[in-house]
Formats: sequence, C-alpha cells, structure tokens
Amino acid sequence: MTAVSIIIVSFNAQADLARCLESLQAPAAAGHEIVVVDNASSDGSADVARRFTGVRVVELPANAGFAHANNVGLAVSRGTNVLLLNSDTVVPRGAIDRLLAELDRNPDVAVVGPRLVDGNGRAELSFGRMIGPFNEARQKRLSRSGAVDVMTRRRQYPDWVSGACLLVRRADAEAVGGLDERFFMYTEDVDFCAAIRARGRRILFAPEIEVVHLRGRSAASAPAATRAAYRRSQIAFYEKHHPAWAPMLKLYLRIRGQL
Repeated sequence: MTAVSIIIVSFNAQADLARCLESLQAPAAAGHEIVVVDNASSDGSADVARRFTGVRVVELPANAGFAHANNVGLAVSRGTNVLLLNSDTVVPRGAIDRLLAELDRNPDVAVVGPRLVDGNGRAELSFGRMIGPFNEARQKRLSRSGAVDVMTRRRQYPDWVSGACLLVRRADAEAVGGLDERFFMYTEDVDFCAAIRARGRRILFAPEIEVVHLRGRSAASAPAATRAAYRRSQIAFYEKHHPAWAPMLKLYLRIRGQL
C-alpha cells in the first residue's frame, strides 16, 4: 500500500498550487500519491495541477469548504497515512519522509506537524493549547511576541498542530470520521486534533522538520469573506466545545460589528 496520500485543497490559488506541486516533484523514499481537490476554482487551478505527473485532480462542483474537500480527498485516496497540505506551502526535499519516520518511531502518536516558516525563514506559531476564551487570547498574544522563534524550536506534544501541514495515520483519521464539516474554513484542524486526542492518541510537534508556509495568499484575495468565514467557524467551535461561552462570544462580536 502507498505510504502516504498527500491531499491538497485548492481554491483560486493557481500560482501557489503550482509552486507547491513543483516542490513535491523531488524523489521521495516513501511511496506516495498526490490528490488535489479543487473547490470550484475559477482561475484554472485544476488545469495547472493536471500538468504535473502523478497528480490526481478531483474537481468539486461548488466550494463546500476546506473540511469537506479534505474529506473527499481522504475518501478517494489509499495511503496508510494522510498528509493534509495547504496549497500555499513549499515542501523541502526529504521533509515528508522525516515526518513519516516520526510516526514509525512513535506508535502512540497519531498526528505530526512540522515547524512552519515563512519565505524569509520566520517561524509561525503553528501549534497550541485547545482553543478556549483564555487560550485563544494567549495564542494571539504569543503569536505577536518575539518568543515565537524560541518556542518553535522545542519538541513537544501540544493539543493541536496546524492543518497547513498535518500528517495523520489514516486509521486515526477514519476513526474520528474525518474533519467536521460544520467548519467551512478555520479551526477544523484544532477540532480534528481534539477528536483524535479524545481517543487517547497523541499530537507531536517536530521542530527538526521545516516546511515553508506562505500564509495569507488565498485570504488576501478575499479578506472580507475570509474574516466572515473565520467568525462562522469560531462560533461553531464554541457551540461545539464551549456551549456556555457561545452566547457571550456572539454578543461580543455583535457589539464590535463583526457578526
């Protein structure tokens, strides 16, 4: 069986997608397949993906969200492990093999995430504690601090790692039913990791492995829609995990004119 299925969800990010697929053309030790799930892009992303050898393209008739598209990729792929990968990433040679090696060495680990850096090598805070009213504020504060570089150098077992580059054992992904599709975009990775942890499995952040994440490219093309999608997912997350706090969150957002 194929060692890993690489699932890339694309929506109107043709240049980023081409760059990502180009980075995956380097030979890998492990057998792999690449599945691009296109969320009804209008910029020819699907046609660009087909130009790359060994890439399977699934075109969806409408944009039903990031979680849904990843679940489609999960259903049509066959790898023992699954790598959820954003189209705005660049994967260095050997990075996927090293992520797979972490799973091989740690049978109690279900999910592995690498250290994510931008195009200039600056680290992103791509892991954290379970989202909640206090941890969410803490995460934002830490993300803006000068401590991110140091924090992302330490190997640890957080509550979640970013879905921009998340390697998961297929058995664990299927055991929790894939990603929760009530999250159109944002927080689905935190929820997914929470479901996996609830089964007694662990999440590993492996800083020795780096992947470039040129974050914000897709969001920059539609900032208002992106903000609205984030707020909808945030509310859905609180309704699912913190129902007592959800009304207060809605009131806060309404007062700020963000609901």
